[in-house]
Amino acid sequence: MPELLQALLLGIIEGITEFLPISSTGHLLIAEHWLGARSELFNIVIQAGAILAVTLIYRQRLWQLASGLHLRENREYALKLALAFGITAVLGLVVKKLGFELDDAVQPIAWALILGAIWMLAAEQLAERRAARPGISWTAAALVGLAQVVAGIFPGTSRSAATIFVAMLAGTRDRGEATEFAFLVGIPTMFAASGYSLLKQMHGGAAEDWTALAVAFAASTVTAFIAVKWLLGYIQTHRFTAFSIYRIALGALLLTFL
Repeated sequence: MPELLQALLLGIIEGITEFLPISSTGHLLIAEHWLGARSELFNIVIQAGAILAVTLIYRQRLWQLASGLHLRENREYALKLALAFGITAVLGLVVKKLGFELDDAVQPIAWALILGAIWMLAAEQLAERRAARPGISWTAAALVGLAQVVAGIFPGTSRSAATIFVAMLAGTRDRGEATEFAFLVGIPTMFAASGYSLLKQMHGGAAEDWTALAVAFAASTVTAFIAVKWLLGYIQTHRFTAFSIYRIALGALLLTFL
């Protein structure tokens, strides 16, 4: 298969799966078993393409926060985003310094998909029974930051699933509020990760197919924009059950045939 077509397919897979609670890293690692392994830079940068799509979707919300910091509500929300990002950044660097590498074997990814689905079903049920409060609490913000690190350590977990459901379990009133906060935290997180990886790649002088990377980045941006727009509408009237069923089915297929 031509290199550019492989890059295009990986970009599409990333764009569709990055913000749906089904694990983009897990899907990419599985896809790379057939399409060939990619560099850390490739995987991080196409994730940044998906984050760019979310930045465009939330551009009005971001401008509202940036231009309204004189308002207590906006200032507090921005500080909670900063807290979540700070926790992710500090613990993420610790994980890097410890030399942790993602396990790209299929079996642990399959189990992470299944166990994550069971956790999603239980968490949504539990969250609905707990006393809810409007907005994002400081506790929820801190836990979202921690959840991003955990999701980065275990491929198949899903960063979006981990952060959304942690926020809900911490008392966030509805799926929409939890999803917005999780996605907004992802913007600085993934852009920072992309920048760090790019600097390391350039310093190391390792070879990279920049044309293929650009194709994958563009594909990821476009497909993520469509996927997130759809998801934001879907969760207004639906629970996350369908995503849990998909994760269980995919995990079972991987355990059976691979």
